Amino acid sequence: MGRKGNSSGRWIERQRSDHYVRQRDQHGYRSRAAYKLKELTARDQLLRPGDTVLDLGAAPGGWTQVAVELAGPRGTVIATDILPMAEVPGASFLLGDCRDPALQAEVLALAGAAKVDLVLSDMAPNISGVRDKDEAGMVELADIALDLAEQVLKPGGALLIKLFQFADTELLVRRIKSRFKSVSRRKPEASRAESREFYVVAKHYGL
Repeated sequence: MGRKGNSSGRWIERQRSDHYVRQRDQHGYRSRAAYKLKELTARDQLLRPGDTVLDLGAAPGGWTQVAVELAGPRGTVIATDILPMAEVPGASFLLGDCRDPALQAEVLALAGAAKVDLVLSDMAPNISGVRDKDEAGMVELADIALDLAEQVLKPGGALLIKLFQFADTELLVRRIKSRFKSVSRRKPEASRAESREFYVVAKHYGL
């Protein structure tokens, strides 16, 4: 089997021993990432009943499920992805590229005149292992999320965005700080220890 077989065996063993994978299966979430969002929203009080939420890069839907739970029946959850996603009851799904003006218009139509309270982005590029390529891909996706957040967020709204620690990441963080009154870095417990990912919690947009 060689290296590929050894790597596959390690992945299976890690999944079996992962507390969050077991919790995911027990509670019916589509991804273990749901627990990252649950921790971050609770810690920073990001999502309240009745909120309007935009979930970027939503597939397979774990974050969307949590957003629907927390926003409740009075809330609005809009999920988008370039990949198809099975329906999440209580959410509206838009298939397409969030840079597309037509999709952006659909988001605003669903959000209504009051716009969006919270933009979520767990987007990440397919990691190639080539550092410069991966860095450029991650920063590009984060820029896209921030550009869209500026269009759809209401004054005082919030952004939760995944980043990886690269050199150019700090430039993006400074850009976020110029647009939000409060900006914090978070590494949720459900993030794997070896992962370079972290999350930026940005609150009070435009204030």
